[in-house]
Amino acid sequence: MKENKPVDPYAKYNEQSNIIAKIIFASRWLQVPIYLGLIVTLAIYSYKFIKGLWELVINVNDMDSNTIMLGVLNLIDVVMIANLLVMVTIGGYEIFVSKLRTRNHPDQPEWMSHVNATVLKVKLSMSIIGISSIHMLQTFVNASNMPEKTMMWQLLLHLGF
Repeated sequence: MKENKPVDPYAKYNEQSNIIAKIIFASRWLQVPIYLGLIVTLAIYSYKFIKGLWELVINVNDMDSNTIMLGVLNLIDVVMIANLLVMVTIGGYEIFVSKLRTRNHPDQPEWMSHVNATVLKVKLSMSIIGISSIHMLQTFVNASNMPEKTMMWQLLLHLGF
């Protein structure tokens, strides 16, 4: 005798829901080209750093101390932005796309062992404050060439962070 199984009225809905869920879950991979673009941007900043360092080295005899300080601050600014790019690229990929599986790698930076959205947000905020501080230092070193209104706006924006 044939056993009658009850028909699940939601079977078709569940199947469609599963397909939609799989598409949504797979959509995270659409971020990969964005992270690869950030790596290209990091290469551009590396080039900018090397170029700035070279200009500082070859022109050091013709520079006064303020010009040297501005050059050094520009280099520090590039380094901090590069660090920000690395944090966003690695942290964003690790949090939103897929695990990097670097747990036992000898070169793994310490901060990668506990990456989560909250830690990344705090690190990004601190980096932005640091970058803003470098810009403020550049402004104050170059204060004689800056309009007061510009300096005031930069200070207010910095304090906003």
